[in-house]
Amino acid sequence: MVFEGKRILVTGGTGSMGKIFVRRVLSGELGNPKKVIILSRDEAKQHDMRMSYQNRIVGMDEAVYENFKKVLEFRIGDVRDYQTVCSAIKDADIVVNAAAMKQVPTCEYFPHQAILTNCIGASNIVQAIRENNFNVETVVGISTDKAAKPVNVMGMTKAVQERIFTSANILIPETRFICVRYGNVLASRGSVIPLFHEQMKAGGPITVTVPNMTRFLLNLNKAVDTVFAAIQNAEAGETFVPIAPAATVENIAKAIVGNTGIEIKITGIRPGEKMHEIMISEEEINHTVRKGDYYAIKSMLPELNDGIIKSTEKELSKEFSSDDDVLDLQGTINLLKENNLLEFNLDKEQEGELLR
Repeated sequence: MVFEGKRILVTGGTGSMGKIFVRRVLSGELGNPKKVIILSRDEAKQHDMRMSYQNRIVGMDEAVYENFKKVLEFRIGDVRDYQTVCSAIKDADIVVNAAAMKQVPTCEYFPHQAILTNCIGASNIVQAIRENNFNVETVVGISTDKAAKPVNVMGMTKAVQERIFTSANILIPETRFICVRYGNVLASRGSVIPLFHEQMKAGGPITVTVPNMTRFLLNLNKAVDTVFAAIQNAEAGETFVPIAPAATVENIAKAIVGNTGIEIKITGIRPGEKMHEIMISEEEINHTVRKGDYYAIKSMLPELNDGIIKSTEKELSKEFSSDDDVLDLQGTINLLKENNLLEFNLDKEQEGELLR
């Protein structure tokens, strides 16, 4: 099993995806790890995470609790700091780089800070492995759909991060560097749904940037599934992309507001935002293959792929966009219900009223 006896380092492991990833690793579903190290710079989040394990909250099963006591280690540090990265990575078999500046407006106003975390952090990981000959088996970079045809700083820095890790396969062939790329994660910190919930609690209004703006939607477990699938199946230099549903922000807002009568207010597009998210660009479809429930984007570097895919073999004929196949309002309601993200329960009659 892929994690059996392995030492796993998760940078940014106190984030939304990192926490679910760590819990599932500790569950032993892919084998029991020898060590799980969380490297992050927020001591408060580390304390909260440690307490959640110690107090066995949210129905934690016995396997998770036992592995927590035996193998989980917290380290305060920042991927921006090379010496800290070296110290954390020296005994790791698998590295998952989930540390990121990911808020689009923040990155627009502070681009240098985004570069330090999203680019220099990734470079520090590669440099640490190369200069110290660390025996790391796999490095996974957590990227974003905003890295495809980037128009904002967040996407630009994540696109560079992808290239840093991809090219590292040439520099350090003994280590496999791969990436995953996915869209908005349902209910993750900083995403639109928690914002809508807070606005609901305050009595509204719900603020929507542009009604027909679309976004890919993925729950946290599906995001972790993507990382697991990449670790198990990705070849060096590949970027794994989940095939995920999409919805308009207006329908997300309508589903959450329901029949409460709370106002939905249009505020206009924010700095650096796209109308539609693109997971795979039209240039990338020429070296994209299907692997089960995922697309795998092969590297453009000739040393890492088998050349351009013939047109008759292409899985995609156009870019993979959130505007391709958009859920209607009912589909959006169903998706949010499945993920327990509606803070009210509509009966069939109320749903019918909302859909009219």
